[in-house]
Amino acid sequence: MDIVSAAFFDHFTNPRNAGLIENANGIGRYGDPECGDFLVVTVRVEKGVIEDIGFMCRGCSAAIATSSVMTELARGKSVEEAAQITGEMIEEELGGLPEDKRHCSLLGERALEAALESVESQR
Repeated sequence: MDIVSAAFFDHFTNPRNAGLIENANGIGRYGDPECGDFLVVTVRVEKGVIEDIGFMCRGCSAAIATSSVMTELARGKSVEEAAQITGEMIEEELGGLPEDKRHCSLLGERALEAALESVESQR
C-alpha cells in the first residue's frame, strides 16, 4: 500500500482523544526503539468499562493515526473486550498501512495493554 486511506488521513489530521485524561486510574507506556515512536495511554475504568481514554504520542503520522483509532476502539468496551484489541484490528480500521508503517499499530495495542494491566494492579 503506497497511498494512505481517507480514514488514515482523518485520524492523523484530527486525532480523537488526544491528551492525557484527568482522574485516570490506569496508565500505559510503550515505545518502539527502532523508530523512536513513543505512546502514553491513560484510561479511566469504572465498573469494568473504559469510560474515558486519552493518548499522547511522539511519532510519525502512522503512530498518531493508529493511536487515535485505538482509543475509539477501546472507549466504552469492557476491560476484557479492550484487552482483545490487536494491532491488526487497528490497522484494519484505518484501511491498511504502508508496509514500513505496520509496526505503528503495535504501539496502541501494547500501550493499551499496559494501561489495562495498570488498572488491574490497583485493585
